[in-house]
Amino acid sequence: MVSLPNCKINLGLNITEKREDGFHNLETCFIPVTLKDALEIIPSSNGKFQFTNVGTTIVGDINKNLCVTAYQLLKDAFPGKVSPVHILLNKQIPMGAGLGGGSADGAFTLLMLNEYFNLKLTEAQLIEFALILGSDCPFFIINAPSIGMGRGELLDRVPLNLSGYKVLLVNPGIHIATKWAFEQIKPARKEKSIKDIILQPISTWKKELINDFEGPISREHPAIDHIKRELYAKGAVYAAMTGSGSTVFGIFGQIEESLFSFPKNYMVRIAEVL
Repeated sequence: MVSLPNCKINLGLNITEKREDGFHNLETCFIPVTLKDALEIIPSSNGKFQFTNVGTTIVGDINKNLCVTAYQLLKDAFPGKVSPVHILLNKQIPMGAGLGGGSADGAFTLLMLNEYFNLKLTEAQLIEFALILGSDCPFFIINAPSIGMGRGELLDRVPLNLSGYKVLLVNPGIHIATKWAFEQIKPARKEKSIKDIILQPISTWKKELINDFEGPISREHPAIDHIKRELYAKGAVYAAMTGSGSTVFGIFGQIEESLFSFPKNYMVRIAEVL
């Protein structure tokens, strides 16, 4: 069984308040785009669970990878139904880039295991398991343009159609520590909601649609602002940093990658909205 976990971008990201549990409430619009990893589940060859990573090497304890965690969650919940398998992940989405690649991999693992073992979990049940994995994971169960509230798990699908546009993703390879990023933010509710803004003409987004992380991260890493300026200079109708960075995206009516001359160590990809 094979699937292609896609990444996401955030249209706006407002940190509205810090919660008593230490997490933050936020408001954002999640948009799925076509930069993808590849995920395969096959029967175990030795009767034990196996996880193999190819493509970009995943740094850190492999047992904490969200694909592994997702498998363990369902194995513990359905001990008589979920048996050992071999999960293979071809990692292409940059890690720690604000694109939600790890979250997508974990959520897609839940979806695939649900089908593989015929667990008959509902979308609501899958979202509950996904939230255990992480705040961005529930979005990838729905995987359609959605307003995210709470920690990001309270999802409301939004009728946003960007099918006529291309998205240029530019990642400068800067690692942004999420904990540090949140420490730079003073939570506050905005006068106008992100949902109201994104349902306006896209030409109005430049002045009104803001990612709270972008200011402090750009001050620490000027490359973020340089990329954003370059995207606007080359015709983007909207450009911003996604998530807690460091990927910057531009939305274009038409685009030619040859127009851009970013450093060779940058990841530059043209994508579309799913």
